[in-house]
Amino acid sequence: MTYYHRLHPWAVVRLLPQMQRVVVARFRNRSNAEGHLKALKRLMPDAEFVIVFDIGNDPIAEESRDDRE
Repeated sequence: MTYYHRLHPWAVVRLLPQMQRVVVARFRNRSNAEGHLKALKRLMPDAEFVIVFDIGNDPIAEESRDDRE
């Protein structure tokens, strides 16, 4: 997970057919993500979007795995 992704954990995700998804935008706080979601729903009313909190991989677990190798 990049530094940018760690600073912007809230993501607006577009749900696509066949269990596919695309991250549309990332935000530092939930209220900005909700505002962007409202605008997207007005622009694309038929599309399906969700807001997720993406914490990524556990950095402590990654460090301990690196130590074992």
